[in-house]
Formats: sequence, C-alpha cells, structure tokens
Amino acid sequence: MSLASDLAICTRGLRKVFSGKVAVRSLTLDVSRGEVFGFLGPNGAGKSTSVKMLLGLVFPTSGQATILGSPVGNVQTRSRVGFLPEHFRFYDWLTATELLKLHGRLCGMSHGTLRKRIPDLLDMVGLTPHRGKQLRDFSKGMLQRIGLAQALLNEPDLIFLDEPTSGLDPIGRRLVRDIIKAQRDRGATVLLNSHLLGEVEITCDRVAFIKDGEVVETRDLHGEIEEQTTVSIRAVNVTAEVMNGLSRWSASFRSEGERLTLSLSSTRLVPEIVSYLVAKGADVYEVAHQKVSLEERFLQIVGSDGGL
Repeated sequence: MSLASDLAICTRGLRKVFSGKVAVRSLTLDVSRGEVFGFLGPNGAGKSTSVKMLLGLVFPTSGQATILGSPVGNVQTRSRVGFLPEHFRFYDWLTATELLKLHGRLCGMSHGTLRKRIPDLLDMVGLTPHRGKQLRDFSKGMLQRIGLAQALLNEPDLIFLDEPTSGLDPIGRRLVRDIIKAQRDRGATVLLNSHLLGEVEITCDRVAFIKDGEVVETRDLHGEIEEQTTVSIRAVNVTAEVMNGLSRWSASFRSEGERLTLSLSSTRLVPEIVSYLVAKGADVYEVAHQKVSLEERFLQIVGSDGGL
C-alpha cells in the first residue's frame, strides 16, 4: 500500500536499531486526519522511539514514514506539529508568559500573533492567574498544563502528547480531555500515549497496541465494529467433553463451579454457544456479556507483567 497524503501519520515497515539492539522492529501504522489516536504498549515496546522518528529527532534504520502527507523531517511540515514529551525540562527562571513567548518565537510566530495567542492559551489551561509566576514555583500539575499550552502554541495540525495527564488531579484530567476534544473539533490530529487506560478509552477514537516494536492490534473504540466480548454463562451438567468443544468459539475460557467465562470475537457467537450447550445436555440458566475493557485487552496482549 502506498503512503497516503490524506493520512496524518503513515508508516510502512519503520525500523530502528541501536548498536545491534532492535528498538522498533517493523512499525506499520495509519492515523487518519482529525482523529484522536491512542498509542499503547508496555515499557520498552518502542513507543518513544517511534514518536522520535516521526518527529525527525531520530533517523530510522529502514522503512518509510510520512506526517501530514510529507516525508518525516520536512521543515515546513514540522512547523505544523506540536509535541509534549513525557519528561520535559523548561527553564524554570522564566514565567509562564515568557516561556510561551520563547517557544512562539522559536516557532517563527510574530510578536503580534503571540500577544493574542498567549493569553488565550493561558486561559485554556487555567493558568491566567499564574502568568507572571516563575516556573520554579509551579506544581507538577501546573507544569504539565504549561507544557500542554506550549504544544498548542502554533495551532498545530498534528499533536503528539506523551502522558499529558501525568500529575493532574481529576479536574485537571477533565480539562485536558476537553482540550483534546476541542483540538479534534477544529480538525487537528492527536497521537496520545498514556498509562491511564480509562482516560484513553474515554478520549480516543482508535488505539493501536504495540509490542516488540510492531503493531499487534488496532481497535476502534467508538465505531459500530464488533469488538471482543467477555461472556459469562451459568450452566450445569457441563462435562469435560463439552468444555473441550467450546474451544471452537473461544481460545480463552475458564470454568468456576456453574460459571463459564469465555472471551469471544463477537456477541453474534453467543446463540451458537448456547445452542451447543443445550444440544449436549447442559442446562443453561443465565447468559451475560460485556465488552472487554481497554485494560483487559491490554493485559491479554502484553501479559500481566507488562507495564506501560
């Protein structure tokens, strides 16, 4: 498949090797313009290196990538990108206003534009009362919010946010969610990496799970696509032979007393399973199903010992 100009991010076989160690094996990823896309995986999965390659901060060993329809590293295109790294370091003797002025000038923004833009941004992230305060006197949450403001200075078309809600209380996390939604509503694309999977599930349109430097699954969070479901069935007279027969519908199931729990690719399989149990002489008393949460799916993919 060719690299598409209508995608915000498009990679094909993107690979990075550091001194013989593979950091990103073969990243193939499509992110549409105007969507909020979650980038999930355990520590060491290659997420940070992938983002650095997309930003032009690290050169790939092989593979192809475009952002906003242009090859990675294009200077004009990079001026349309915003970035909030997880571990940012700002000059702490600057005030909030001075920091945004500095970053604005580095972006090539005019003084006139910044005079209007900076107050709007400070108001957006709730820091107007602290505009003249030095960053050394900011709390962690306030630093996170000023970092988000600098990532949005140039009204970017593509925004990379790495743990944007780190250090924020529930009110702050809600503020960030609202800001991300506002960016999507104006047509921007947001690539979001967060260990708070509940926040990701609320905020993102789609997510990709990355493991060992490769995308292992992409999931639509709000579409009509059938998603993996956990089904709980209370039944008696279920023999070992009947249990073995359930493997045709589910590779992951367990039995605890009268309760059978199965992981299914679709709820459409439930009638077949119930018919099978009844035909085999089981008495079915109850069937309940629920969509597998993002956290559950993450654990299924990376294992319970995998960390974000």
